[in-house]
Order: sequence, then C-alpha cells, then structure tokens
Amino acid sequence: MKLKPIAVCGALVLTAMSTASAAELSRKPFGQTPSGEAVEAFTLTNGHGVSATVITYGATLQSLIAPDRAGHKADIVLGFSDAATYAKNASYFGATVGRFANRIANGRFALDGKTYQLAVNNNGAAALHGGVKGFDKVVWKVLDAKSGPTASVTLGYASPDGDEGYPGALNATATYALDEQDQLTVTYGATTDKPTIVNITNHALFNVAGEGSADGAMGNVLTILADGYTPVDAKLIPTGEITPVHSTPFDFRKPTVVGERIRDARDPQLVIGRGYDHNYVLNGKSGGAPRLIARLADPKSGRVLEVLSTEPGVQFYTGNFIDGTWVGKSGKIYRQGDGIALEPQHFPDAPNKPQFAPVRLDPGQTYRNVMVFKVSVAK
Repeated sequence: MKLKPIAVCGALVLTAMSTASAAELSRKPFGQTPSGEAVEAFTLTNGHGVSATVITYGATLQSLIAPDRAGHKADIVLGFSDAATYAKNASYFGATVGRFANRIANGRFALDGKTYQLAVNNNGAAALHGGVKGFDKVVWKVLDAKSGPTASVTLGYASPDGDEGYPGALNATATYALDEQDQLTVTYGATTDKPTIVNITNHALFNVAGEGSADGAMGNVLTILADGYTPVDAKLIPTGEITPVHSTPFDFRKPTVVGERIRDARDPQLVIGRGYDHNYVLNGKSGGAPRLIARLADPKSGRVLEVLSTEPGVQFYTGNFIDGTWVGKSGKIYRQGDGIALEPQHFPDAPNKPQFAPVRLDPGQTYRNVMVFKVSVAK
C-alpha cells in the first residue's frame, strides 16, 4: 500500500491511498517538559471517527475519541492538553507505568538471594508504579510510526541497570495500534540483560459518558469477568488471599452501576480503599490470546468500552485520590470518581507473594502484555 504525505496545520499526516482503509496517522509537537525535553503527539484515526492520541511523555494515552449512538463524539479518557501539566501531575492519567505497576510492600523484594530496596513513594508503605521517576515520567523514543489498515506508533525506553533500584538493563517498548474494527491494541514488551521483575500496564482513567461530564463516571455500568479478588491490608497491600466476589460489593459479574455500592461502609475493603482500588483475579487462562475481561457502558450515550487482556489480573480503581486540584483538557475540574481505571497486569506485590503468578524476567526471555480497548455503541 502506498502512503500519500499531506500537510495539515503544520503536522505531517500519512494517509492510506487504498479505498480499503481510511486509517491515518498524524504527528505534531505537544510542548516540553519542565527540563526542556520536547514531547510529541501521535494521533491515530480510523474511518469510523474513532481516534487515539499518544504522547511520548510517559508513552501516555492522552485521548480516545468515540462516537455515541447519535454520532456525537466525545473523549473518554481523562488527561491534559500539554506536556508540562502531565509532568507536574502525579495521578498517572493515561500513562505507561513500570517497571513494576501497582504496589510492592515496603519497596522491597528478593531475587536469587539478594534483596533489592526501591523508593517507598506511596505513603511510606510501598513502592508504587515504578518509583519516583518511573516509565510515566520519562520521554520515550519514537521507534516506528505508520498508517495503513492499522495505524500504529511504537515507542521505546532503555532503563539502565539499577534504575529506581531495579536490577538489569531493561529495554521496554509500547505499541499503540488502531484498526478499522474500532480496537485500540496496546502491546508492551521488554527484554533484560539480568534477572529482574517486570509488570507494565496502562493507567488510563475512562469515563464513557465523556471526559469532564457533569455526573462523573459513577453512572458507568461495569462488568468484570472475575470470580475473585485480592483483598488488601490497611496499607493497600494484598494480604495474599483470594476472596470470592459472590455476595459482596465487589461482584461485577453482571452489569452493575459503578457507584451503586461504592459507599457501602459495611465492607471494610471499600473503607480502606476509599472505594474500589483492588486487583481482580480474572477468569480464563492468561498468557494466550487476549480474552474479554471487562465491559464499561454509558446507558445515556450508548458508548461501550470492552477490555481484552492476556494478563491474570486487572486493577479496578475509581479515581479515589483525585482531589479536585487539577483542571482537565476540557476545562473541567477533576474530582474523585471522575474516571475509572481498568489496568490489566500481574498481581500487586507479586514478588513477595509466591502464591501469585511469577513476575520474573530472565535474559533471553521477552515480557509481553497485550490489552485491547474496543469501542462500540449500544443501540
């Protein structure tokens, strides 16, 4: 397929000339970090009006545009309009988080008889999302960008041995690909030169009613295909147990309004998390082709987001720590409950819980996490 380059508002756009596809990719500046590093934005657009924008800062999903049943488009991902604001914010909106997503108790783990100490950057209780300067806080290198039946961009980051306390030089990649089936596929990969631990995911906060909507995301209807979840202690560290969701506020096996039970103080887990901030043990086999794990819907607009994953778990988080101090890209203040994260990943604190699936990566192996965000409309 031949690509025809055209200029649009100073940005380079590659448009597929074949009538079989209207996929295109555009590239433009997105500002600078406080230290002066240039940040770029890549927008992937298909023939149905679905588009995704990815920025090189944090390999971040900055926007996901989806139409409703009347054809009206809305951005369903929380975020900001410039790189400097992302760099100042600590809420991980849309970011790639690693080397290890989620929490590691006391920032400490052992590997081959050696204990490693990480930064304890989560209320003095845990290492969170890769540390003080994790993958979300660096500018990734552009490795590839293309249009075609599937428009995609691949970013890479070389994390040196000892980075944030982790062993091994890790080469990580993040590929975002949008196809004509309205699927945004995010593929994370990594290789290492020494034994290490890896758990990379995306921390997008969704609201299928539309980012910045007046009612927030608590009216979204959620389904999670999981029979169990991992309860946490007072520091939000998994206890190591797996608890059935049956007859608890954590049961989303049938479509349920997110906010329906979120304030049920009879469940101590909701009190500890200030809402939902828990890992679900997903049904089905992990490690193969992505299988459906969750569905998020907005009854008013008809927008639907399905999440498919290769991973054993998904962290369900209801934006409990968003405190109204940040203004989003639509000019609306972000508050608690304005977004919902569904982060496919291995279990939190897995390096310290031998009963959880292992997160070790050795030289010669390739880490892989594939997640699919498919948008559609319910009539």
